[in-house]
Amino acid sequence: MTEQANTRTRGRPRGTSRRQLELIALELFTERGFEDTTVDQIAAAAGISERTFFRYFPSKGELLWYQFDDEVATLRGLFATIADDVPMMTAVRRVVVAANAYRAEDVPELRTRMHLLATVPGLAATAGAHYDAWERTVSEFAARRLGGAPDELVPLAIGRATLATARAAFDAWLGRADGDLTVYLDRALAALAAGFADPAPAAAELPAGLGGGHDGV
Repeated sequence: MTEQANTRTRGRPRGTSRRQLELIALELFTERGFEDTTVDQIAAAAGISERTFFRYFPSKGELLWYQFDDEVATLRGLFATIADDVPMMTAVRRVVVAANAYRAEDVPELRTRMHLLATVPGLAATAGAHYDAWERTVSEFAARRLGGAPDELVPLAIGRATLATARAAFDAWLGRADGDLTVYLDRALAALAAGFADPAPAAAELPAGLGGGHDGV
C-alpha cells in the first residue's frame, strides 16, 4: 500500500464522500486486484469503519457503478433540453456523446474503471439493473417523440439498440490507446442512425439495370 493510503488509515478524513471512496478503491483495485481487495481494506484506507462504508455503498462492486448511474441522470436531463425539431436519432447521438465527454486528465481513471467493469465476472454479473436504467432513459425519450410508451416495440428497440451500440463503442475504445471516447460514440451512433447502411456505390459500379435514369425502364 502506498504511503498516501497508509496515511488515510490514521483517522477519518473530513467530508468523506462517495467520490473519495471510489478513488481510494480504484487505487487498491489497481494494486491488489478487485477480488483480493476487501470492503474492510477500502474502509480502513479511507479512515472509516466498514459499517460506515455500507452507508455509502451496498457492496464494493456497486462503488464502481455509481458514476454510470449518475450518467443515467445526466442523459435524462440532457434529453429534456433537446428541441422538438431535432431528429430523434440525431438527438440520441448528441445526448449520449455529450454525457460521455471527459477531461483528458480523467481518461486513465475512466479506462481503469471500465476495464474492471468489463473483465471482472462479479462486476459483470451486477450489470443488468444499471444497463436497464440507461436503456430505459433512451426508450422514454423515444416514446415521448413517438407518442407511445417506453415498453412498446419501437421505443424499446431504440433503447436497446442504442445501449448495444454505445457498449460496442466503449469496447473498441478500451481496446485501443488512441482517440477520444466521444469520437467512437459519435461514429457508432451515427452509423446506427443511418441504419448501418452500406456506403452508396458509385454509379459506374452499379449492376446493369440498377443505375437509375429512364433507359430500359
